[in-house]
Amino acid sequence: MVVIGVIATAIGIPVALVIPWFPTKGSVQAGNVKTLYDVLLIASVPIFVLVETVVLFSVWKFHMRPGQEEVDGPPIHGNTRLEVVWTALPAILIVSLCTYAYTVLRSNEATKHGTMTVNVTTRQFAFEFSYPQSSGRTVVSPVLYLPKGQPVVFKLRSLDVVHSFFVPNFSQKLDAVPGITTTLRVTPNRLGTYPVECTELCGAGHSLMRATVFVVNPPVFTAWLARQPANAAPPIGTPPPNAAQAGVPGAAGAAAPAPSSSASSSSSSSSSATSAAAGKAVFTGAAGCGSCHTLAAAGTTGTVGPNLGVRLVPDSKKRGLALKAFVQESITKPNAFVAPGFAPNIMPQTFAQTLTPTQIQALVNFLASVAK
Repeated sequence: MVVIGVIATAIGIPVALVIPWFPTKGSVQAGNVKTLYDVLLIASVPIFVLVETVVLFSVWKFHMRPGQEEVDGPPIHGNTRLEVVWTALPAILIVSLCTYAYTVLRSNEATKHGTMTVNVTTRQFAFEFSYPQSSGRTVVSPVLYLPKGQPVVFKLRSLDVVHSFFVPNFSQKLDAVPGITTTLRVTPNRLGTYPVECTELCGAGHSLMRATVFVVNPPVFTAWLARQPANAAPPIGTPPPNAAQAGVPGAAGAAAPAPSSSASSSSSSSSSATSAAAGKAVFTGAAGCGSCHTLAAAGTTGTVGPNLGVRLVPDSKKRGLALKAFVQESITKPNAFVAPGFAPNIMPQTFAQTLTPTQIQALVNFLASVAK
């Protein structure tokens, strides 16, 4: 039995360590977590083998044989020494592993010199990332850019329900809770493009609440940051008054958009902000429309609401409105006309407050341009 256990352990530990339990490590913290997991595997495999070997040996050696159905087993008094050993050794092992796990946690959460702050704002069903600068300007983006080797502290906030910010390649995850700010620290150390996911069931569009993180070299990050407009409108819309918090773009007290240098540049900027392309960005990110609606032009497949690519034109005729007027009414007053086959009150009634007029106009232009 001992020989079998030793052989099984010798095979089991390498097999357990070879299996790719984690995605590619993209941060210092992911490396720490992977090492901790390997230590847990090395400690767990021998225990598993010991227990299973004893169980299987006992089943084979001491199983009931024909004619013994009504025979009691022999009275056996416990072995005090064995009981002390099997109580003390697991206790020591558990305390040791918990102590090591605590040191890993403290290391991952330790404040690093030169840490960069990134605000993460969540709402149904999108992420928004903002970069406050010492100059007073703030860069807001629907995607996350990070410089390799730069310690980052994420300030997580939610505008509605509990969400969760999780980048599998960073092996770090934390909830964003309405009304409070939670903090997560990461030091990305591998160039690449990784997914950002919400791992809390936050509503009908939960499965589509995703974003992308790009880990790039510091000069590339600096150039990207410099190209972004200062104090731009929040990609996920203006926060409602009861959800506005310091650090959330568009909240009360946040910096207003920078004024244009001339009337012509203002007109050009306005035209760009309400273009169909801008509307597509709002549809797929800021407003979260794609989580509930199918629209081929946006690559979305939601089924909570009607297929906008084929239903907008016929439904606008039923409503007796021009297409753009119907689209705007459907966004700001969704219960004014409910598409056949769907129930009222499914679509949020607050888009008129949470989206800016520019974003709504961009959505109208985009949807009108792709409706058939």
